[in-house]
Amino acid sequence: MTKQAAAHRRPGSRPPPAGLAAGAIALLAAATAGAAQADGIAISPAGLKPIGTIDARFQSYNIEMVEVTGGRFWKPYPRPARAFDERDRYSARPPIDLANARLRRLAAALSPAYLRVSGTWANATFFAEAPGKPPRGFNSVLSRAQWRGVVEFARAVDAEIVTSFAISPGSRDAHGIWKPDQAQLLVEATRALGGRIAAAEFMNEPTLAATNGAPAGYDATAYGRDFKVFRDWMRRAAPETLILGPGSAGDAPSPSGAGLTTRDLLAASGPGVDRFSYHHYNTISPRCGGDDDPAQALSEHWLTRTDTTLGTYQTLRDAYEPGKPIWLTETADAACGGGLWDRTFLDTFRYLDQLGRLAKAGVQVVMHNTLAASDYGLLEETTFRPRPSYWAALLWRRLMGTIVLDMGKAAPRDLHLYAHCHPAKPGAVSLLAINTSRTTSRTLSLPESAERYTLHAARLQGTNVQLNGKTLALTDDGGLPQLQARAAPPGAIRLAPTTITFLVLPNAANPACLSRRSGS
Repeated sequence: MTKQAAAHRRPGSRPPPAGLAAGAIALLAAATAGAAQADGIAISPAGLKPIGTIDARFQSYNIEMVEVTGGRFWKPYPRPARAFDERDRYSARPPIDLANARLRRLAAALSPAYLRVSGTWANATFFAEAPGKPPRGFNSVLSRAQWRGVVEFARAVDAEIVTSFAISPGSRDAHGIWKPDQAQLLVEATRALGGRIAAAEFMNEPTLAATNGAPAGYDATAYGRDFKVFRDWMRRAAPETLILGPGSAGDAPSPSGAGLTTRDLLAASGPGVDRFSYHHYNTISPRCGGDDDPAQALSEHWLTRTDTTLGTYQTLRDAYEPGKPIWLTETADAACGGGLWDRTFLDTFRYLDQLGRLAKAGVQVVMHNTLAASDYGLLEETTFRPRPSYWAALLWRRLMGTIVLDMGKAAPRDLHLYAHCHPAKPGAVSLLAINTSRTTSRTLSLPESAERYTLHAARLQGTNVQLNGKTLALTDDGGLPQLQARAAPPGAIRLAPTTITFLVLPNAANPACLSRRSGS
Protein backbone atom coordinates (compact mmCIF):
# COMPACT_ATOMS: atom_id res chain seq x y z
CA MET A 1 0.00 0.00 0.00
CA THR A 2 1.53 3.32 -1.07
CA LYS A 3 0.98 6.70 0.46
CA GLN A 4 -1.15 7.94 -2.44
CA ALA A 5 -3.73 5.29 -1.52
CA ALA A 6 -4.62 6.81 1.84
CA ALA A 7 -7.83 8.76 2.00
CA HIS A 8 -8.71 11.92 3.90
CA ARG A 9 -5.37 12.93 5.34
CA ARG A 10 -5.72 15.88 7.72
CA PRO A 11 -2.70 18.15 7.14
CA GLY A 12 -1.36 20.22 9.96
CA SER A 13 -2.68 18.03 12.76
CA ARG A 14 -0.69 17.95 15.95
CA PRO A 15 1.88 15.35 16.98
CA PRO A 16 0.47 12.71 19.32
CA PRO A 17 0.45 13.68 22.97
CA ALA A 18 2.12 11.26 25.32
CA GLY A 19 0.03 8.63 26.99
CA LEU A 20 -3.61 9.41 26.51
CA ALA A 21 -4.17 7.55 29.73
CA ALA A 22 -7.72 6.39 30.25
CA GLY A 23 -7.34 6.17 34.01
CA ALA A 24 -8.69 3.53 36.32
CA ILE A 25 -12.19 2.44 35.25
CA ALA A 26 -14.58 0.59 37.52
CA LEU A 27 -16.10 -1.42 34.72
CA LEU A 28 -18.59 -3.58 36.49
CA ALA A 29 -19.41 -1.44 39.50
CA ALA A 30 -22.84 0.00 40.09
CA ALA A 31 -21.48 3.49 39.51
CA THR A 32 -18.60 5.02 37.61
CA ALA A 33 -16.60 7.58 39.57
CA GLY A 34 -16.22 10.99 37.91
CA ALA A 35 -18.38 10.13 34.85
CA ALA A 36 -21.73 11.57 33.96
CA GLN A 37 -24.59 9.10 33.45
CA ALA A 38 -26.69 9.25 30.28
CA ASP A 39 -30.25 7.99 29.87
CA GLY A 40 -30.55 4.28 29.15
CA ILE A 41 -31.64 2.63 25.90
CA ALA A 42 -34.11 -0.25 26.13
CA ILE A 43 -33.28 -3.23 23.91
CA SER A 44 -35.82 -5.89 22.90
CA PRO A 45 -33.61 -8.63 21.43
CA ALA A 46 -36.45 -10.93 20.42
CA GLY A 47 -37.88 -8.25 18.12
CA LEU A 48 -34.73 -7.24 16.25
CA LYS A 49 -35.32 -7.72 12.53
CA PRO A 50 -32.78 -9.18 10.08
CA ILE A 51 -31.39 -6.71 7.55
CA GLY A 52 -28.96 -8.95 5.68
CA THR A 53 -26.27 -11.59 5.84
CA ILE A 54 -22.50 -11.54 5.49
CA ASP A 55 -20.01 -14.08 4.19
CA ALA A 56 -18.98 -16.73 6.72
CA ARG A 57 -15.41 -15.49 6.09
CA PHE A 58 -16.41 -11.86 6.61
CA GLN A 59 -13.57 -11.10 9.04
CA SER A 60 -10.37 -11.83 7.10
CA TYR A 61 -6.79 -10.61 6.75
CA ASN A 62 -3.78 -10.00 4.51
CA ILE A 63 -0.30 -11.48 4.57
CA GLU A 64 1.55 -9.29 2.10
CA MET A 65 3.44 -10.92 -0.78
CA VAL A 66 6.66 -9.31 0.45
CA GLU A 67 6.20 -11.11 3.76
CA VAL A 68 6.15 -14.43 1.92
CA THR A 69 9.15 -13.71 -0.29
CA GLY A 70 11.10 -11.63 2.19
CA GLY A 71 12.26 -8.14 1.34
CA ARG A 72 11.98 -4.52 2.40
CA PHE A 73 8.67 -3.64 4.04
CA TRP A 74 7.38 -0.87 6.29
CA LYS A 75 9.72 -0.57 9.27
CA PRO A 76 8.00 -0.71 12.68
CA TYR A 77 8.18 2.48 14.71
CA PRO A 78 10.90 2.70 17.34
CA ARG A 79 9.79 2.24 20.92
CA PRO A 80 9.20 4.52 22.64
CA ALA A 81 7.77 6.43 19.71
CA ARG A 82 9.59 9.57 18.71
CA ALA A 83 9.76 11.83 15.68
CA PHE A 84 9.85 9.59 12.64
CA ASP A 85 12.30 10.09 9.78
CA GLU A 86 10.43 9.65 6.49
CA ARG A 87 13.71 8.60 4.86
CA ASP A 88 13.80 5.56 7.15
CA ARG A 89 10.58 3.91 6.02
CA TYR A 90 11.65 0.35 5.27
CA SER A 91 13.51 -2.51 6.88
CA ALA A 92 14.63 -5.81 5.39
CA ARG A 93 12.95 -8.91 6.70
CA PRO A 94 13.23 -12.62 6.06
CA PRO A 95 10.22 -14.57 4.79
CA ILE A 96 7.51 -15.04 7.41
CA ASP A 97 7.53 -18.48 9.04
CA LEU A 98 4.12 -19.76 8.00
CA ALA A 99 4.83 -23.08 9.72
CA ASN A 100 5.17 -21.39 13.12
CA ALA A 101 2.87 -23.18 15.56
CA ARG A 102 1.80 -20.01 17.42
CA LEU A 103 1.02 -18.15 14.20
CA ARG A 104 -1.07 -21.04 12.93
CA ARG A 105 -2.89 -21.45 16.24
CA LEU A 106 -3.81 -17.77 16.43
CA ALA A 107 -4.83 -17.57 12.76
CA ALA A 108 -6.95 -20.72 13.06
CA ALA A 109 -8.84 -19.12 15.95
CA LEU A 110 -10.06 -16.42 13.52
CA SER A 111 -11.25 -18.91 10.93
CA PRO A 112 -12.98 -19.49 8.66
CA ALA A 113 -11.35 -16.58 6.84
CA TYR A 114 -9.88 -15.42 3.56
CA LEU A 115 -6.12 -15.04 3.38
CA ARG A 116 -5.12 -12.41 0.83
CA VAL A 117 -1.52 -12.59 -0.40
CA SER A 118 -1.05 -9.46 -2.48
CA GLY A 119 -0.04 -5.85 -1.90
CA THR A 120 2.08 -3.42 -3.88
CA TRP A 121 5.06 -5.76 -4.01
CA ALA A 122 2.97 -8.49 -5.69
CA ASN A 123 2.70 -6.37 -8.84
CA ALA A 124 6.33 -7.09 -9.69
CA THR A 125 6.91 -10.55 -8.17
CA PHE A 126 8.19 -13.36 -10.42
CA PHE A 127 7.04 -16.93 -9.70
CA ALA A 128 9.82 -19.52 -10.08
CA GLU A 129 10.56 -23.09 -9.12
CA ALA A 130 13.54 -22.03 -7.02
CA PRO A 131 14.79 -18.85 -5.33
CA GLY A 132 17.06 -16.63 -7.36
CA LYS A 133 17.54 -13.25 -8.89
CA PRO A 134 14.40 -11.82 -10.51
CA PRO A 135 14.53 -11.49 -14.30
CA ARG A 136 14.39 -8.12 -15.93
CA GLY A 137 11.05 -6.41 -15.43
CA PHE A 138 10.46 -7.92 -11.97
CA ASN A 139 11.63 -6.88 -8.50
CA SER A 140 11.41 -10.07 -6.44
CA VAL A 141 10.99 -13.85 -6.68
CA LEU A 142 8.30 -16.06 -5.16
CA SER A 143 9.59 -19.63 -5.07
CA ARG A 144 7.47 -22.74 -5.30
CA ALA A 145 8.53 -23.69 -1.77
CA GLN A 146 7.35 -20.32 -0.44
CA TRP A 147 4.02 -20.69 -2.19
CA ARG A 148 3.73 -24.22 -0.80
CA GLY A 149 4.03 -22.59 2.61
CA VAL A 150 1.05 -20.36 1.79
CA VAL A 151 -1.04 -23.30 0.58
CA GLU A 152 -0.20 -25.40 3.63
CA PHE A 153 -0.83 -22.50 6.01
CA ALA A 154 -4.23 -21.84 4.44
CA ARG A 155 -5.16 -25.50 4.73
CA ALA A 156 -4.00 -25.69 8.36
CA VAL A 157 -5.96 -22.63 9.51
CA ASP A 158 -9.10 -23.00 7.34
CA ALA A 159 -8.41 -19.97 5.16
CA GLU A 160 -9.23 -19.56 1.47
CA ILE A 161 -6.49 -17.98 -0.65
CA VAL A 162 -7.03 -14.65 -2.41
CA THR A 163 -4.27 -13.11 -4.51
CA SER A 164 -3.35 -10.88 -7.45
CA PHE A 165 -0.83 -11.22 -10.25
CA ALA A 166 2.28 -9.54 -11.55
CA ILE A 167 1.65 -6.72 -14.04
CA SER A 168 5.14 -5.19 -14.22
CA PRO A 169 7.03 -4.76 -17.52
CA GLY A 170 8.41 -8.31 -17.29
CA SER A 171 4.91 -9.76 -17.55
CA ARG A 172 4.24 -8.15 -20.96
CA ASP A 173 4.84 -8.90 -24.62
CA ALA A 174 6.78 -6.77 -27.09
CA HIS A 175 3.75 -4.50 -27.52
CA GLY A 176 3.32 -3.94 -23.79
CA ILE A 177 0.22 -6.12 -23.51
CA TRP A 178 -0.15 -8.19 -20.37
CA LYS A 179 0.50 -11.93 -20.71
CA PRO A 180 -1.04 -14.54 -18.38
CA ASP A 181 2.05 -16.79 -18.41
CA GLN A 182 3.11 -16.02 -14.84
CA ALA A 183 -0.45 -16.14 -13.55
CA GLN A 184 -0.94 -19.50 -15.24
CA LEU A 185 2.13 -20.92 -13.49
CA LEU A 186 0.84 -19.76 -10.11
CA VAL A 187 -2.61 -21.27 -10.68
CA GLU A 188 -1.13 -24.58 -11.83
CA ALA A 189 1.30 -24.71 -8.91
CA THR A 190 -1.52 -24.07 -6.45
CA ARG A 191 -3.50 -26.99 -7.84
CA ALA A 192 -0.46 -29.26 -7.88
CA LEU A 193 0.15 -28.43 -4.22
CA GLY A 194 -3.40 -29.45 -3.35
CA GLY A 195 -4.76 -25.95 -2.88
CA ARG A 196 -6.95 -23.52 -4.74
CA ILE A 197 -7.21 -19.81 -5.32
CA ALA A 198 -10.67 -18.81 -4.18
CA ALA A 199 -10.58 -15.31 -5.64
CA ALA A 200 -8.14 -13.05 -7.48
CA GLU A 201 -7.73 -9.42 -8.43
CA PHE A 202 -5.95 -8.66 -11.69
CA MET A 203 -3.47 -6.37 -9.93
CA ASN A 204 -3.04 -4.52 -6.67
CA GLU A 205 -4.51 -1.01 -6.71
CA PRO A 206 -4.77 -0.12 -10.39
CA THR A 207 -5.67 3.47 -9.48
CA LEU A 208 -2.01 3.81 -8.48
CA ALA A 209 -0.62 1.75 -11.35
CA ALA A 210 2.14 4.14 -12.36
CA THR A 211 3.67 4.04 -8.89
CA ASN A 212 2.85 0.38 -8.19
CA GLY A 213 4.91 -1.43 -10.80
CA ALA A 214 3.06 -0.86 -14.08
CA PRO A 215 4.93 0.37 -17.18
CA ALA A 216 5.53 4.09 -17.56
CA GLY A 217 2.54 5.88 -19.04
CA TYR A 218 0.07 3.18 -18.03
CA ASP A 219 -3.43 4.59 -18.40
CA ALA A 220 -7.08 3.57 -18.26
CA THR A 221 -7.08 2.40 -21.87
CA ALA A 222 -4.17 0.06 -21.19
CA TYR A 223 -5.85 -1.20 -18.05
CA GLY A 224 -9.09 -1.89 -19.91
CA ARG A 225 -7.21 -3.82 -22.59
CA ASP A 226 -5.26 -5.85 -20.03
CA PHE A 227 -8.23 -6.56 -17.81
CA LYS A 228 -10.11 -8.06 -20.75
CA VAL A 229 -7.16 -10.38 -21.40
CA PHE A 230 -7.13 -11.29 -17.71
CA ARG A 231 -10.89 -11.86 -17.56
CA ASP A 232 -10.96 -14.12 -20.62
CA TRP A 233 -7.95 -16.09 -19.39
CA MET A 234 -9.49 -16.56 -15.94
CA ARG A 235 -12.74 -17.87 -17.37
CA ARG A 236 -10.79 -20.51 -19.29
CA ALA A 237 -7.96 -21.37 -16.91
CA ALA A 238 -9.58 -21.00 -13.48
CA PRO A 239 -13.37 -20.87 -13.79
CA GLU A 240 -13.70 -21.84 -10.13
CA THR A 241 -11.89 -18.67 -9.02
CA LEU A 242 -13.91 -15.53 -8.35
CA ILE A 243 -12.75 -12.44 -10.22
CA LEU A 244 -12.41 -9.49 -7.88
CA GLY A 245 -12.01 -5.94 -9.03
CA PRO A 246 -11.02 -3.30 -9.44
CA GLY A 247 -9.32 -3.23 -6.02
CA SER A 248 -8.96 0.54 -6.12
CA ALA A 249 -7.46 2.79 -3.47
CA GLY A 250 -7.58 6.55 -3.03
CA ASP A 251 -9.65 7.02 -6.16
CA ALA A 252 -8.38 10.46 -7.04
CA PRO A 253 -5.64 11.43 -9.49
CA SER A 254 -2.52 12.73 -7.79
CA PRO A 255 -1.22 16.21 -8.63
CA SER A 256 1.58 14.54 -10.59
CA GLY A 257 -0.90 12.63 -12.72
CA ALA A 258 0.20 9.28 -11.30
CA GLY A 259 -3.29 8.24 -10.28
CA LEU A 260 -6.21 6.87 -12.29
CA THR A 261 -9.86 7.12 -11.34
CA THR A 262 -11.91 3.99 -10.73
CA ARG A 263 -14.62 5.38 -12.96
CA ASP A 264 -12.20 5.61 -15.89
CA LEU A 265 -10.89 2.10 -15.22
CA LEU A 266 -14.36 0.58 -15.08
CA ALA A 267 -15.48 2.43 -18.19
CA ALA A 268 -12.45 1.09 -20.07
CA SER A 269 -12.64 -2.51 -18.84
CA GLY A 270 -16.37 -3.09 -19.06
CA PRO A 271 -18.19 -5.53 -16.77
CA GLY A 272 -16.62 -8.78 -15.73
CA VAL A 273 -16.06 -9.07 -11.98
CA ASP A 274 -17.80 -11.50 -9.67
CA ARG A 275 -17.18 -9.35 -6.61
CA PHE A 276 -16.58 -5.59 -6.50
CA SER A 277 -13.46 -4.88 -4.43
CA TYR A 278 -11.89 -1.72 -3.03
CA HIS A 279 -9.34 -0.61 -0.42
CA HIS A 280 -9.71 1.89 2.41
CA TYR A 281 -7.39 3.51 4.96
CA ASN A 282 -8.47 6.37 7.20
CA THR A 283 -5.16 8.13 6.71
CA ILE A 284 -1.45 7.63 6.00
CA SER A 285 1.23 6.95 8.56
CA PRO A 286 4.12 9.27 9.44
CA ARG A 287 6.30 7.08 7.19
CA CYS A 288 4.54 8.70 4.25
CA GLY A 289 4.02 12.16 5.70
CA GLY A 290 0.96 11.68 7.90
CA ASP A 291 0.67 13.73 11.09
CA ASP A 292 -2.63 12.87 12.73
CA ASP A 293 -3.61 13.62 16.30
CA PRO A 294 -4.70 10.54 18.30
CA ALA A 295 -7.23 12.76 20.08
CA GLN A 296 -9.44 12.37 17.00
CA ALA A 297 -9.29 8.55 16.90
CA LEU A 298 -12.62 8.15 18.73
CA SER A 299 -14.40 11.00 16.95
CA GLU A 300 -17.29 10.60 14.56
CA HIS A 301 -15.49 12.28 11.71
CA TRP A 302 -12.71 9.68 12.04
CA LEU A 303 -14.95 6.63 12.34
CA THR A 304 -17.37 7.69 9.60
CA ARG A 305 -14.58 7.79 7.02
CA THR A 306 -15.41 4.12 6.54
CA ASP A 307 -18.92 5.13 5.41
CA THR A 308 -17.68 7.90 3.14
CA THR A 309 -15.34 5.62 1.22
CA LEU A 310 -17.91 2.85 0.98
CA GLY A 311 -20.43 5.34 -0.41
CA THR A 312 -18.00 6.31 -3.17
CA TYR A 313 -17.50 2.71 -4.24
CA GLN A 314 -21.15 1.72 -3.87
CA THR A 315 -22.01 4.43 -6.38
CA LEU A 316 -19.39 3.13 -8.80
CA ARG A 317 -20.51 -0.46 -8.26
CA ASP A 318 -24.10 0.49 -8.99
CA ALA A 319 -23.09 2.27 -12.18
CA TYR A 320 -20.74 -0.35 -13.66
CA GLU A 321 -21.28 -3.69 -11.87
CA PRO A 322 -24.83 -3.46 -10.48
CA GLY A 323 -25.78 -6.07 -7.95
CA LYS A 324 -22.27 -7.44 -7.42
CA PRO A 325 -21.36 -8.12 -3.77
CA ILE A 326 -18.78 -5.75 -2.29
CA TRP A 327 -15.53 -6.89 -0.68
CA LEU A 328 -13.09 -4.62 1.15
CA THR A 329 -9.87 -6.47 0.36
CA GLU A 330 -7.38 -4.23 2.18
CA THR A 331 -7.96 -1.96 5.14
CA ALA A 332 -6.45 -0.62 8.34
CA ASP A 333 -6.33 2.69 10.18
CA ALA A 334 -3.28 4.07 8.38
CA ALA A 335 -1.55 3.09 5.15
CA CYS A 336 2.24 2.73 4.92
CA GLY A 337 2.54 0.25 7.77
CA GLY A 338 0.11 1.70 10.28
CA GLY A 339 -0.08 4.79 12.46
CA LEU A 340 1.59 5.50 15.78
CA TRP A 341 -1.39 4.19 17.79
CA ASP A 342 -2.49 1.34 15.52
CA ARG A 343 -0.87 -1.36 17.64
CA THR A 344 -2.69 -0.10 20.76
CA PHE A 345 -6.17 -0.36 22.25
CA LEU A 346 -7.04 3.03 20.81
CA ASP A 347 -7.33 1.57 17.30
CA THR A 348 -9.47 -1.34 18.49
CA PHE A 349 -12.46 1.00 18.57
CA ARG A 350 -12.05 1.73 14.86
CA TYR A 351 -11.38 -1.94 14.08
CA LEU A 352 -14.63 -3.21 15.60
CA ASP A 353 -16.73 -0.20 14.64
CA GLN A 354 -15.64 -0.66 11.03
CA LEU A 355 -16.71 -4.31 11.09
CA GLY A 356 -20.07 -3.35 12.55
CA ARG A 357 -20.68 -0.54 10.06
CA LEU A 358 -19.71 -2.56 7.02
CA ALA A 359 -21.68 -5.66 8.02
CA LYS A 360 -24.74 -3.47 8.53
CA ALA A 361 -24.16 -1.87 5.11
CA GLY A 362 -24.01 -5.26 3.37
CA VAL A 363 -20.27 -5.49 2.66
CA GLN A 364 -19.53 -9.20 2.49
CA VAL A 365 -15.83 -9.47 3.36
CA VAL A 366 -13.35 -7.21 5.22
CA MET A 367 -9.63 -8.06 4.98
CA HIS A 368 -7.46 -6.38 7.59
CA ASN A 369 -3.92 -5.41 6.62
CA THR A 370 -2.03 -7.20 8.11
CA LEU A 371 -2.15 -10.36 10.19
CA ALA A 372 1.40 -9.96 11.48
CA ALA A 373 3.55 -7.26 9.88
CA SER A 374 4.52 -3.71 10.90
CA ASP A 375 2.41 -1.58 13.23
CA TYR A 376 -1.02 -2.40 11.83
CA GLY A 377 -0.62 -6.16 12.33
CA LEU A 378 -3.08 -7.94 14.58
CA LEU A 379 -0.04 -9.81 15.89
CA GLU A 380 3.42 -8.47 16.71
CA GLU A 381 5.64 -9.42 13.79
CA THR A 382 8.56 -11.14 15.56
CA THR A 383 6.90 -12.85 18.53
CA PHE A 384 3.36 -13.18 17.10
CA ARG A 385 2.11 -11.84 20.43
CA PRO A 386 -1.54 -10.71 20.13
CA ARG A 387 -2.22 -7.01 20.08
CA PRO A 388 -5.46 -5.52 21.44
CA SER A 389 -7.30 -5.70 18.11
CA TYR A 390 -6.51 -9.42 17.84
CA TRP A 391 -8.46 -10.06 21.05
CA ALA A 392 -11.31 -7.98 19.67
CA ALA A 393 -11.19 -9.97 16.41
CA LEU A 394 -11.35 -13.20 18.39
CA LEU A 395 -14.44 -12.06 20.29
CA TRP A 396 -16.10 -10.97 17.04
CA ARG A 397 -15.37 -14.37 15.49
CA ARG A 398 -16.85 -16.24 18.44
CA LEU A 399 -19.86 -14.05 19.12
CA MET A 400 -21.06 -12.31 15.94
CA GLY A 401 -22.72 -14.58 13.36
CA THR A 402 -23.58 -14.06 9.71
CA ILE A 403 -27.14 -12.74 10.15
CA VAL A 404 -27.12 -8.98 10.77
CA LEU A 405 -29.93 -7.46 12.81
CA ASP A 406 -31.35 -3.94 12.82
CA MET A 407 -30.95 -2.29 16.22
CA GLY A 408 -33.68 0.17 15.30
CA LYS A 409 -32.67 2.53 18.10
CA ALA A 410 -31.47 6.12 18.01
CA ALA A 411 -28.33 5.99 20.15
CA PRO A 412 -26.24 8.90 21.42
CA ARG A 413 -23.57 10.00 18.98
CA ASP A 414 -20.76 8.38 20.94
CA LEU A 415 -22.52 5.04 21.52
CA HIS A 416 -22.25 2.64 18.58
CA LEU A 417 -24.60 -0.37 18.69
CA TYR A 418 -24.57 -3.43 16.42
CA ALA A 419 -26.47 -6.71 16.62
CA HIS A 420 -26.03 -10.11 14.98
CA CYS A 421 -27.40 -13.55 15.56
CA HIS A 422 -25.02 -15.65 17.64
CA PRO A 423 -23.04 -18.06 15.42
CA ALA A 424 -23.60 -21.16 17.55
CA LYS A 425 -26.63 -20.68 19.81
CA PRO A 426 -30.00 -20.93 18.03
CA GLY A 427 -32.22 -18.00 18.83
CA ALA A 428 -29.47 -16.11 20.68
CA VAL A 429 -28.61 -12.49 19.90
CA SER A 430 -25.18 -10.87 20.27
CA LEU A 431 -24.88 -7.12 20.80
CA LEU A 432 -21.76 -5.01 20.34
CA ALA A 433 -21.77 -1.73 22.26
CA ILE A 434 -18.87 0.69 21.72
CA ASN A 435 -18.75 3.70 24.02
CA THR A 436 -16.32 6.17 22.45
CA SER A 437 -16.96 8.93 24.99
CA ARG A 438 -13.96 9.69 27.18
CA THR A 439 -16.13 11.03 30.03
CA THR A 440 -19.69 9.73 29.88
CA SER A 441 -21.10 6.35 30.82
CA ARG A 442 -24.02 4.93 28.87
CA THR A 443 -26.71 2.46 29.91
CA LEU A 444 -28.53 -0.29 28.08
CA SER A 445 -31.65 -1.84 29.55
CA LEU A 446 -32.10 -5.56 28.81
CA PRO A 447 -35.20 -7.65 29.55
CA GLU A 448 -33.22 -10.79 30.37
CA SER A 449 -29.89 -11.95 31.65
CA ALA A 450 -26.84 -11.68 29.41
CA GLU A 451 -23.28 -12.88 29.09
CA ARG A 452 -21.01 -9.86 29.22
CA TYR A 453 -17.55 -9.40 27.67
CA THR A 454 -16.10 -5.92 28.29
CA LEU A 455 -12.75 -4.79 26.87
CA HIS A 456 -10.92 -1.86 28.39
CA ALA A 457 -7.36 -0.67 28.92
CA ALA A 458 -5.74 1.40 31.64
CA ARG A 459 -4.08 3.41 28.86
CA LEU A 460 -5.83 3.91 25.55
CA GLN A 461 -2.45 3.92 23.83
CA GLY A 462 -1.31 0.86 25.72
CA THR A 463 -0.76 -2.59 24.25
CA ASN A 464 -2.37 -4.45 27.15
CA VAL A 465 -6.12 -4.97 27.23
CA GLN A 466 -8.39 -6.41 29.89
CA LEU A 467 -11.48 -8.56 29.49
CA ASN A 468 -13.90 -8.11 32.39
CA GLY A 469 -11.01 -6.77 34.46
CA LYS A 470 -8.50 -9.52 33.66
CA THR A 471 -5.49 -8.82 31.43
CA LEU A 472 -5.54 -10.91 28.26
CA ALA A 473 -2.39 -12.83 27.45
CA LEU A 474 -1.35 -16.14 25.97
CA THR A 475 -0.89 -19.01 28.39
CA ASP A 476 2.56 -20.15 29.45
CA ASP A 477 2.58 -22.75 26.67
CA GLY A 478 1.51 -20.19 24.05
CA GLY A 479 -2.16 -21.14 23.96
CA LEU A 480 -5.22 -18.94 24.02
CA PRO A 481 -6.73 -18.15 27.42
CA GLN A 482 -10.36 -18.78 28.18
CA LEU A 483 -12.45 -15.76 27.28
CA GLN A 484 -14.80 -15.91 30.21
CA ALA A 485 -18.06 -13.99 30.28
CA ARG A 486 -19.41 -12.16 33.30
CA ALA A 487 -23.06 -12.85 34.08
CA ALA A 488 -25.25 -9.75 33.83
CA PRO A 489 -28.77 -9.85 35.35
CA PRO A 490 -31.78 -8.30 33.61
CA GLY A 491 -32.02 -4.56 33.83
CA ALA A 492 -29.46 -1.80 33.42
CA ILE A 493 -26.08 -2.53 31.88
CA ARG A 494 -23.54 0.21 32.58
CA LEU A 495 -21.08 0.97 29.76
CA ALA A 496 -18.13 2.90 31.15
CA PRO A 497 -16.33 5.53 29.03
CA THR A 498 -13.94 4.22 26.35
CA THR A 499 -15.00 0.60 26.67
CA ILE A 500 -16.14 -2.04 24.22
CA THR A 501 -18.77 -4.55 25.35
CA PHE A 502 -20.17 -7.66 23.72
CA LEU A 503 -23.44 -8.92 25.23
CA VAL A 504 -24.85 -12.36 24.41
CA LEU A 505 -28.52 -12.95 25.14
CA PRO A 506 -28.87 -16.73 24.95
CA ASN A 507 -32.61 -16.78 25.67
CA ALA A 508 -33.65 -14.09 23.19
CA ALA A 509 -35.53 -16.58 20.98
CA ASN A 510 -35.19 -14.19 18.06
CA PRO A 511 -37.01 -15.80 15.10
CA ALA A 512 -34.32 -14.77 12.60
CA CYS A 513 -31.67 -16.42 14.77
CA LEU A 514 -33.45 -19.76 15.01
CA SER A 515 -32.40 -20.50 11.44
CA ARG A 516 -29.32 -22.64 10.90
CA ARG A 517 -28.02 -19.86 8.64
CA SER A 518 -27.25 -17.78 11.71
CA GLY A 519 -23.95 -19.59 12.21
CA SER A 520 -20.58 -18.58 10.83
